[in-house]
Amino acid sequence: MTDALRPMTKQRLYEQVLDRLRQYVAEGGLRAGDRLPPERDLAQRLGVSRASVKQAIVVLEVQGLVEARHGGGTYLVRDSLEVEPVEKLVERRRRLPDVLEAREALETKLAELAAERRTEEDLAAMRSALAHMTAEIERGGHGVEGDRLFHGAVTAAAHSSILAEFMRSIADQIAESRTESLRQPGRPTRSLAQHQAILDAIETQQPGRAATAMRRHVRTVAKVRLLDWDPEGER
Repeated sequence: MTDALRPMTKQRLYEQVLDRLRQYVAEGGLRAGDRLPPERDLAQRLGVSRASVKQAIVVLEVQGLVEARHGGGTYLVRDSLEVEPVEKLVERRRRLPDVLEAREALETKLAELAAERRTEEDLAAMRSALAHMTAEIERGGHGVEGDRLFHGAVTAAAHSSILAEFMRSIADQIAESRTESLRQPGRPTRSLAQHQAILDAIETQQPGRAATAMRRHVRTVAKVRLLDWDPEGER
């Protein structure tokens, strides 16, 4: 029998809880869809407060490794709990608001310009991107590549070399925000619908409507579990 959930004797940090949970899942052979023990049981078996367990569960949620269902327990999303180092999460959380702010400023203007300047080739690229995203989601994915292609097509349709260069300069940070957003429960299909609204406005050459649709979309992207996480919370 695994001893991964034996009482903890050292300083009760949620990082240690994460280590024990990873060990527990590995030794127990748990797979995606399996349920973790209730927080109360975990706290008792590990010899820590429920706050420490809750903080660890939030970190796992942030990374898309578990899904905490309201009133229904916590379930594995993947076959293992290979947790990203907390220091990296903290750094990403620190820079994410600035990235999202830049995205809203740049992409709202890009959508507006795209509605004014788009060509038939631009529209074809956007439609192709949405078809790609749809296929990814239907296969059970998050639609990350389709999302990237769509936003890239909108940028190209604006025909603004300077704004395109600005977007390229923060491409890595945008990729982080994209992944963070699309792994939120229910987010891929919602993003796909918002992309369609943006495309409709661009296709019908309504700049104001396109800007509004893009702004609404980027603000949805900003609603991620990571920003609700307090890395300095009770351990």
